[in-house]
Amino acid sequence: MDDLVLRSLETINRIFEAGIAITALSLFLRALTFNLRDRISRAFAVILACVMVSFLGEAVAGVLSQPASLEIWLRLQWVGTLFLPAAYLHFSDALLETTGRPSRGRRRWAVRFSYFISAAFVFLLPTTLFLGPLVSAGRPVPHLTLTPLSWGFSVYYVVTMGMALSVIYRAWKRTVLSASRRRMTYLLAGSVAVAVGSYPFLLLVAELAAAVPILFFLSASIANIFVFWAMVAMAYATAFFGVPWPDRVVKSRLFRWLLRGPVTVFIVLALIPWADDIGRLLRIQDGVVLPILVGLSILAVSHLLTLAAPALEKWLIFSGSEEDVQFLQELPERFLTDADMRQFLEAVLAAVCDRFQSKSAFVVALHEGQMQSVVEVGSRNLRDKDKSKDLLAVVNKQNEARSFTWGNYQLLPLHASQGEALVGLLGVQRNRKGELPEDLQRAFVSLGARAAQALEDRQQQRDVLRSLQSLTPRVEAIQRLRAASRYDQAEVLSDVAALPKYQDLVKWVRDALTHYWGGPKLTQSPLRGLQVVQTALDDHEGNPALALRAILKTAIERNRPQGEPRLNGEWMLYNLLEMKFMQGRKVREVAMRLAMSEADLYRKQRVAIESVARSVLEMEKDTLAVKNGKEDV
Repeated sequence: MDDLVLRSLETINRIFEAGIAITALSLFLRALTFNLRDRISRAFAVILACVMVSFLGEAVAGVLSQPASLEIWLRLQWVGTLFLPAAYLHFSDALLETTGRPSRGRRRWAVRFSYFISAAFVFLLPTTLFLGPLVSAGRPVPHLTLTPLSWGFSVYYVVTMGMALSVIYRAWKRTVLSASRRRMTYLLAGSVAVAVGSYPFLLLVAELAAAVPILFFLSASIANIFVFWAMVAMAYATAFFGVPWPDRVVKSRLFRWLLRGPVTVFIVLALIPWADDIGRLLRIQDGVVLPILVGLSILAVSHLLTLAAPALEKWLIFSGSEEDVQFLQELPERFLTDADMRQFLEAVLAAVCDRFQSKSAFVVALHEGQMQSVVEVGSRNLRDKDKSKDLLAVVNKQNEARSFTWGNYQLLPLHASQGEALVGLLGVQRNRKGELPEDLQRAFVSLGARAAQALEDRQQQRDVLRSLQSLTPRVEAIQRLRAASRYDQAEVLSDVAALPKYQDLVKWVRDALTHYWGGPKLTQSPLRGLQVVQTALDDHEGNPALALRAILKTAIERNRPQGEPRLNGEWMLYNLLEMKFMQGRKVREVAMRLAMSEADLYRKQRVAIESVARSVLEMEKDTLAVKNGKEDV
């Protein structure tokens, strides 16, 4: 009975060791993928890397039998343990800085010194000075022996972890908002659990573990369970730092990430020990059942989690706002894109051609007083004739909604569902003369109504999208302010969060430069909302377009090299910007002037625009710094 309990506890312990290593790897990749720019996320990623290496070495060593390989993995396990105190101190410093207490130098130097101490211990790891030789026949599991230097590291581990946890506690006390305080509590409790559970205590209590192996494996299993949930709690708390997304989005993304990765892996790992029993039951040779079991279990678990995830999200994350969230989630399915509209209209035209036994039909839309072709099937005669103006004049003369003949085409004006507003025109090439039969006329009108509905819906959705796009900069600014003030309420008074994203800024600058001397991309540019442009309004009679043009010119001039203008590599980007945008020359002319191909010109132009965008961003930061009375934003 004792042997059965011991084997069960040992199996559970190995499952959790492997599960913790894989979970740490999953969360590490998530931190590097979504929020690498935030200092807290980077520091937490270092902690995850240390935990991953530590538990990976322990898990692999648990299934090895050769002493040489076993010793390598046991020593590799200590690489993560040795760097964990320094990573904790690094993380705590970043955390306290985020709550409004930046380091005045002492904490930062302490972090650097702790990394140096950890690196020194790692340098001694291959020798027997820090860890003694391997006890391959040791009970309850093989382990390395203790040395005096090992006790020194234990003291360093306790002192450094105590310093880090005290700093995290200071950050917890500085948090005011209830939601942020709750997350900081998770972070503090999780930090304590991971710090305690990640230390390999077998090195210190080897004799006691050999005497009572059941107690050792039971304690190790309980500790690993706490480490797993503590690591998830820390990941949950740190997921909110530095991201502009609403809380529901952060929770949903982390929840789905955990389901797809760690949860799936844990379930599969729990099934792997049963592979041998299943093989004996089915009388299948060893090595065949395991890959089949792993593949089927991954497929089944992924399918079940996909089905259960929406219900779990509604219950755990979206409670109280299910209807709004469901509407937002279904919005992409309800929106009609241009491609969707064309596919639908192609189906309508195919039905029209079938009824008329025709090879040519078209749908045109009315846009800004002109007819624009949307979909054509069959012959392209209409496009070749370019009779859109004549066609619009003919349609305007028709006072009724019924179809009429225009040349060898039967045309049907398409009107909005409410009112008589013309939205487009449906046309089909006729193969016979005379009046249309009544049934064919009814079918033509019915299909035209469907085409009109598609054109009207798409136009309404375009208006909605334009409204949403106009709100996007303000909404993003609000979200960044929320993110900045989650743990430091003073940041809500700062304009730092209002800085635009670099990718958006590059696009805005490119569009504004395209219409540098006038046009909607300049006069309606989101760049007008920048503080540097608002400040320049007084110098340009309150005209936003003039102010923006002046800012763009200043940004271009910042890229001007010193000295006299020349047509060499140093001056290439500036010359390109000046000739292409400020002088308005054509692409071919600029390419010939700069002695490069047009393809090369476009590549250089992209680099030049990014340089201008960086200059605009620097000008915006300087303006905000002056406004806020700071030296740096």
